[in-house]
Amino acid sequence: MIIGLGSDLTNMDRIANSLERWGEKFEARCFTDVERAKAAKRPFTRVGTFAKRWAAKEAYAKAVGTGFRRGVFHKDIGVVNAPSGAPTLALTGGAAKRLAELVPDGHEARIHLTLTDDHPWAQAFVVIEALPR
Repeated sequence: MIIGLGSDLTNMDRIANSLERWGEKFEARCFTDVERAKAAKRPFTRVGTFAKRWAAKEAYAKAVGTGFRRGVFHKDIGVVNAPSGAPTLALTGGAAKRLAELVPDGHEARIHLTLTDDHPWAQAFVVIEALPR
């Protein structure tokens, strides 16, 4: 059963402005070490890499119904790749706690994530599914 759905469309120029204005402080506050390392390996698409991950964080916050309140923070939501290469989310702190609150007893959560970009836009969709154990 679907227990959450969220989407976000982010303007890359807005992320570029934040990176330019706040630099390391913005990166450290909003992105995981894994996300920052991936962006560092992509100097020509660095802003797009961050923008897609920003959109994924926003989409997740919508999917769990809290936005960035109730202990859900940007840095608690990390985009990682499954062994297949498909993007998914690694959750910690309040983001993981909120997901646990939504999953019915006897079920486990599966997060589906899709990312895309076409300058100046980055987009993400998150679907959270509860599957019987």
